[in-house]
Amino acid sequence: MKLLKNIKNTAINVLQNEAHALLKLVPHIGDEFEACVADLLQTSGRIVVTGIGKSAIVSNKIVATLNSTGTPSLFLHAADAIHGDLGMIKKEDFVICVSKSGNTPEIKVLVPLLKQLGNKLIALVGNTESYLATQADHVLYAGITEEACPNNLAPTTSTTAQMAMGDALAICLLTARGFSAESFARFHPGGTLGKQLYLKVADVMDKSLLPLVTEEASLKDVIVEISSKRLGATAVVGTNKRLLGIITDGDLRRMLQKDPDLRQIQAGAIMTPGPKTIEAEAYAVTALGLMRSHNITQLVVTAGEDVIGFIHIHDLMKEGIV
Repeated sequence: MKLLKNIKNTAINVLQNEAHALLKLVPHIGDEFEACVADLLQTSGRIVVTGIGKSAIVSNKIVATLNSTGTPSLFLHAADAIHGDLGMIKKEDFVICVSKSGNTPEIKVLVPLLKQLGNKLIALVGNTESYLATQADHVLYAGITEEACPNNLAPTTSTTAQMAMGDALAICLLTARGFSAESFARFHPGGTLGKQLYLKVADVMDKSLLPLVTEEASLKDVIVEISSKRLGATAVVGTNKRLLGIITDGDLRRMLQKDPDLRQIQAGAIMTPGPKTIEAEAYAVTALGLMRSHNITQLVVTAGEDVIGFIHIHDLMKEGIV
């Protein structure tokens, strides 16, 4: 039971330890970091990230972030590098070596080989006095005072610091290159993220369903149009499909509560003028934002003042955007 009582405090202590460690890295972002980014921007090769143990796992994550943000990169395990895989590295490639101590045996073997090949070397390291740091062209400091592990052994805070420094590097390169949301979408075409970034309203809307009535349409015509198109609404249009208003299921219910003479009612009398609209070339995720902010389930899709369709919340759900 004592262990159970301490779980909450233990978890809080881990997060506080790692958060404090990251804040302590801020003063180490200076001229050396800027010079490193500038050098990377000038390289015609790739960025090769290498490490051993938990640092190898961090290296894989850094490579994934760099690749997804427009910087061609690859991972090379430090142990594999000295057993045949060094051929993966080209002379113009930049190598980032991730290591907490900077003094592991594999790193000490690998670094001279990289020097012989003529590759520039970045040390992402926790010890600026280490062998790795003294041999590198640039040093990115990711040191910590202690691990979040109560025994100060399991790599926890140190790997968080390494990943955070890798993120800082990747985002600086992204910003310097002007890597836009559209660029990001090209590298993430699958899944919800990609769809949010590239799918447009025209791609999502059901073009076969276009509920329309004129101002003079009878109540019966309005009900038939809404029912047949199954979107819960119809647009009210004038000449050449110019949008005048919208009638929803809710408008019909509110109208019936007033006990009117149903035979005399026309669409123009019950429509809501100036409905929320969206252009066909707008992003589908923008349509979702409008629906949420106005608490509605559909938008009229327009081209100028003319109605060309509807987009419904169900269309977005089918694409996995919601």
